Amino acid sequence: MTFQLKDEYIELCKLLKAMNLVMSGGEGKEVVAQGQVRVDGQLETRKRCKIRPGQVVEFESNRIKVEAASL
Repeated sequence: MTFQLKDEYIELCKLLKAMNLVMSGGEGKEVVAQGQVRVDGQLETRKRCKIRPGQVVEFESNRIKVEAASL
């Protein structure tokens, strides 16, 4: 799946919520803090990690490629 990023970045927990992988921002923060999310293949525990175009986020069996939105 892909996410079209309209801004410079999106916080990791907000991306999970925007992709409907978690029910709330609080749940997003929790799964990140528990070490269930990878960014570019590396374990990521920073809830507010800035995700930018070109990065890949993995959570459970989902893989999200973040792309810059075309203007």
